[in-house]
Amino acid sequence: MNYDVIIIGAGPGGIFSAYELLHKNDKLKVAVFEAGHSLEKRKCPIDGDKVKNCIGCKSCSIMSGFGGAGAFSDGKYNITNDFGGTLYEYIGKSKALELMKYVDEINMAYGGAGTKMYSTAGTKFNKICLQNKLKLLNASVRHLGTDINYVVLENLYNDLKNRLDFYFDTPVEKLEAVDGKYRIFAGDEVYECDKCIVSVGRSGSKWMEKVCRELEIPTKSNRVDIGVRVELPAVIFSHLTDELYESKIVYRTEKFEDNVRTFCMNPNGAVVSENTNGIITVNGHSYEDPAKHTENTNFALLVAKHFSEPFKDSNGYGESIARLSNMLGGGVIVQRFGDLVRGRRSNKARIEEGLVRPTMAATPGDLSLVLPKRILDGIMEMIYALDKIAPGTANDDTLLYGVEVKFYNMEVALDENLETKYKGLYVIGDGSGVTHSLSHASASGVYVARRILN
Repeated sequence: MNYDVIIIGAGPGGIFSAYELLHKNDKLKVAVFEAGHSLEKRKCPIDGDKVKNCIGCKSCSIMSGFGGAGAFSDGKYNITNDFGGTLYEYIGKSKALELMKYVDEINMAYGGAGTKMYSTAGTKFNKICLQNKLKLLNASVRHLGTDINYVVLENLYNDLKNRLDFYFDTPVEKLEAVDGKYRIFAGDEVYECDKCIVSVGRSGSKWMEKVCRELEIPTKSNRVDIGVRVELPAVIFSHLTDELYESKIVYRTEKFEDNVRTFCMNPNGAVVSENTNGIITVNGHSYEDPAKHTENTNFALLVAKHFSEPFKDSNGYGESIARLSNMLGGGVIVQRFGDLVRGRRSNKARIEEGLVRPTMAATPGDLSLVLPKRILDGIMEMIYALDKIAPGTANDDTLLYGVEVKFYNMEVALDENLETKYKGLYVIGDGSGVTHSLSHASASGVYVARRILN
C-alpha cells in the first residue's frame, strides 16, 4: 500500500503535521500509524474505587493513543523559547514563536475559544523571585484544561478522520529506507511512502533508538529530570496561579549548584499516576470546569541530570530510580514534608491527620530510601526557597509524591528542516529529543509539513 506521506505517531506532532498537510493540499494520500487506541477508546481502568493502582495494560491509555501523552494533561501550551525544547536552534526564535502562535489559533478554532491566556510579561513576581534567589522564566501560557483539551482533540480527530487513513493499535515494527522511499512494517502488512514523519513521543524512546541504530542515524545522549510532585492547599500558591497560572521557577542550590525547577503546575488540580514502559511514575492534571476543581494545587520539582562519558543511558538511570520506588511502594510513594525532614517514613494515620487531603491514593513511605541524596537535598532546598515567596510551602503537611521522572529521548541528528541524513525522513516532537512540550511538538509538526509541501 502506497502513500505520499506516512506519519508514525498520533501525538501533537503527528496531528499537526497531518492537519497542515491536508488543509494545504487535500489531494495528498496520508496515513497515520499509532500504537495506542483511538481517542474514544482511551480509558484508564484506575477509578480509585475498584481499581486503585496501575494494572499494566498492554497499551497505556494515559501515555499513548490519539493525542499522545498530552491528551489527558491539563492542556498547557507554553508559547516561549525559554523552555519546552530547543526547536528555535533549528528554525530560529521568531519562526518557532510564530508557529506556536499558529498552533494556538488552531486550538482556539477547534474548541478552545474562551480559555484564558496568561503571561509573565510585566509581572511583579519577577522582582520578588529574584530577591529570593529564584528566577521566573518568561512565557505566555494558554490553559485549555484537561476537559477542553480533550474537546479540541476530538474536533481535530473528527476533521481529519475522513481525510486520511488512521491505523490505531498498530505499532510499527520496522522502518526501512529503500531506493529513496520508505517502507513501514506493521502487523502482517507492508506500506510504502515518499516521505515519512516520525513522531513517536517520549514513550517511543526505545523504538526510536532501535530505528536510529538500524539506519545508522547519529544520536547523542540527552538529560533526565528526576524529582517529586508537591501537593499543598491551593490558597498557598493562589497569588501566583491567579495571575500566571503556570509559573516556571528555577533555583540554583547552594550545596551542589544544581538547578531545580518547578514544572507542570496544576491549580486546583489532582495528582495522577502514569505508566511509561511498565514503570509507574507520578504526574498532575487540572480542569477548566470549576465543578472539577479540588482544594489543592500540585506541581513537580525536578532536578536535571546530564551525564558525560562513559555513561550514556540517562533514561536508564531515571528508570532505575523509578523502579526502586515501585518496588518499595508498589507504585507511587507519598510522604509528608515534615516526616521527610525528621527522617521518618510517613504512615496512613499521619497523612489522614494532616491538613492536606491527598487527591491520589498512594503508598505512605520514605522518599529518602529512593531518591539519591544530592537530588533530595536540592528538592528540600527548593521547598524552603519557595516558602519565602509562597509562605506555607514548607509546612509539615505538604505532600510529596515520588517519583516523578521526565524522560527525554536522545537527540537525533537533524538538519534545519528537522530531516535526517535520509532525504524525506523527518523526526519531530519529543521523540526527536528536540522538543519537550505540547506547543513545541505541535509547532515542529507544522514546520515539517510546510517543508514537505514546499
